[in-house]
Amino acid sequence: MKRNILALLLIFILPSLGLSSIYKITVNAAIHPVTSEYIRNTINKAERDKASLIIMTLNTPGGLDTSMREIIERILSSKVPVAAYVSPSGARAASAGFFISIACDLFIMAPATNTGAAHPVGISITGQQMDKTMAEKVTHDAASYIKTLAEKRGRNTKLAEDAVRKSLSYTEKEAYEGHLVDFIARSDQEIIDHFDGRTIKRFDGKEITLKLKGEPIVEIPMSARQKFLITISNPNLAYILLMLGLLGLYFEFSNPGAILPGVLGAICLLLAIFSFQILPINYVGLILILLAIGLFILEIKVQSYGILSVGGIIAMVIGSIMLINTPVPELKPSLNIIIPVAVGISLIFIFLITLAIKAHIKRAATGKEGLIGEEGVVQTDLSPEGKVFVHGEIWQAEAVDEPLIPKGTKVKVVEVMKSLKIKVRRV
Repeated sequence: MKRNILALLLIFILPSLGLSSIYKITVNAAIHPVTSEYIRNTINKAERDKASLIIMTLNTPGGLDTSMREIIERILSSKVPVAAYVSPSGARAASAGFFISIACDLFIMAPATNTGAAHPVGISITGQQMDKTMAEKVTHDAASYIKTLAEKRGRNTKLAEDAVRKSLSYTEKEAYEGHLVDFIARSDQEIIDHFDGRTIKRFDGKEITLKLKGEPIVEIPMSARQKFLITISNPNLAYILLMLGLLGLYFEFSNPGAILPGVLGAICLLLAIFSFQILPINYVGLILILLAIGLFILEIKVQSYGILSVGGIIAMVIGSIMLINTPVPELKPSLNIIIPVAVGISLIFIFLITLAIKAHIKRAATGKEGLIGEEGVVQTDLSPEGKVFVHGEIWQAEAVDEPLIPKGTKVKVVEVMKSLKIKVRRV
């Protein structure tokens, strides 16, 4: 708590005093619209506050191409130098993270880290791999892009290109010796000590001298909104929210007036839809999930002897697997989550539908309809009318199919007449 308060004081007080500072952000997630917004907003703030350097601590498996290019465009146009720092030990800047790091003014790695593996993986709307020609076009485009960035930053274009074309990954030592990164540092202070007083060339060709000694490092945290979006953009959570939302709405429509399932289902579904604006969704997968629910509901109307239910389960599982359309594992829900949840939700749907079917075919237990089929005992001779004790009450009754039913005979109710008289037949 004290550390957060101090950081806030530094953020607001230092600029008002005209003092420079070093801004630090931490990206420990996949590259998607939320991380893109976080980085771009920080650069905007650093420019307004005239910060001397932005240290961007990276630990990412990669992410979405569109978000990566947004970040790179903002870094290249930034008035404040940006340093990519792959940290802590054990971290990586792979795929989109590698492109972003190459684009920064300074590229630094901590010991025991790695970078590279930036070969693009293209997928179509159906979730299938792109054909060979399209894949080659995407690869050539990515290779040209990384070569341009590396050349402008004075880095080894051959190693950068090989990371794209051959999916090569480099340790911090290999990257430093190959002139791909500028320094290996164990801490932020080592970065400051090493680059203080150094002259660097910006992307537009201008040269500036870094003055970093004595300047405070101010951590810029994500906003509460961004933290919330990062949380719900977890693909496993987004998928579970979708399933719970659909289940809640189905329960509400099946039992109008329950209210609570409908409210919770609507909230879960809206949160899932919001998450899907961040995650790359395969709409074929989403349609398959909706088809599965349709098949479950259709089971009520059509007696398919379980065929529709089995088809619904298959559609639910396949649609769930196809739902997130990305080659990045961190942006896809885990099969360990998908299969149990999909099968579990399917079984819940089938259970609820089974209850509904039983309720429809079950004989009424109250009212006039509840009397039909009940057995009783004749209280007075039915010739053909008389009295019958049935369902705990004495009823005026009329015999069916025979002129006389003696007293004490067991009978069954076959019809309830409008005059509240019943017709009975001998058991």
